Amino acid sequence: MTQARPTSNESISNNLKARREQTVIGRVLGRLSSMDLPAKDHFENYLRHKWRLNHKPKTMESSFTSVMLFLRFYGASGKKDIKDIDRSDLEAFIEHEQDRKMHISTVRTRMACIIAFIHFLMEQDILPLSLLKRRIRLKLPETLPRAMNPQDVKRLLSVIDHTRDRALILLLVRTGIRIGEALGLTMRDVDLKERKVHLMEGEKNNMGRVVYLSDDAAFTLKRWFKWRDPEKVFIFYGKGDAPMCYSTARCRFKKYLNEAGLQARSYTVHSLRHTMASELLNAGMPLDGLRQLLGHQDVEITRRYARLTDKTREEEYFRAMAKIEKGEIDGDYR
Repeated sequence: MTQARPTSNESISNNLKARREQTVIGRVLGRLSSMDLPAKDHFENYLRHKWRLNHKPKTMESSFTSVMLFLRFYGASGKKDIKDIDRSDLEAFIEHEQDRKMHISTVRTRMACIIAFIHFLMEQDILPLSLLKRRIRLKLPETLPRAMNPQDVKRLLSVIDHTRDRALILLLVRTGIRIGEALGLTMRDVDLKERKVHLMEGEKNNMGRVVYLSDDAAFTLKRWFKWRDPEKVFIFYGKGDAPMCYSTARCRFKKYLNEAGLQARSYTVHSLRHTMASELLNAGMPLDGLRQLLGHQDVEITRRYARLTDKTREEEYFRAMAKIEKGEIDGDYR
């Protein structure tokens, strides 16, 4: 059986993706070539290794920045041979980043990239396995997600009359997909008849998943599909054959926040994802089902939303407190 040829739009999409990705490895290696860093050859081999493993452009950029900063710090400390590294060098870099007032979550992300680089060197028998015998832990404050108040969601939607923008924002707040995932969607990823969106590759963990379209999201997407340029590859497109860029989407979102009088609430585009999760939990969605919709690998990440907005717990509290206030309980607390 002969394999079906890709459509012209599919071919364009694949070519665009290939061109964008090819520029990433060339860009990071070009920047590395002009730098004087310890273990520069090993660093280059590591970047090529990550490229062969098909790591995302954002991951490549993050790894490059983190490892580059560490090697620069390592060299400035007077060390030139990476084989001289010990645990105190890693701890000193953490303190250095904290002294620069870097947020603890940023420091943790950078350390994860550096540890991955060190593991690569261990696998190459360049560094001993004993170097990371004890894990380096950073305690992070447990922050709650920032979700939009239901009334604020209504106010926001009430001011959006632009067909494309309404489709994008409703898609985000009803499916909980990340903005990068939404902007990367093509027409073949959306099935209006089945009310499904197929995310072939998650933005953060590379895992594909299916999310579902509510009535209002499906309706607005259908309206946008009638207006959009059928020659464009991406559902939400920018100039040429490229998708709409994040900065454009963010500016449009901020514009509507201002028009709705919500500019003081500090909502971000990512708040739409938190809003969807919080509202589904309030409506009785089981935690594991929500985890799969959000694309979380660890249910503990999803559990943060249950701490933020658990209607059952709230109702139980007020029911119990009503008994306390009426003096309907007995007890001797000693």
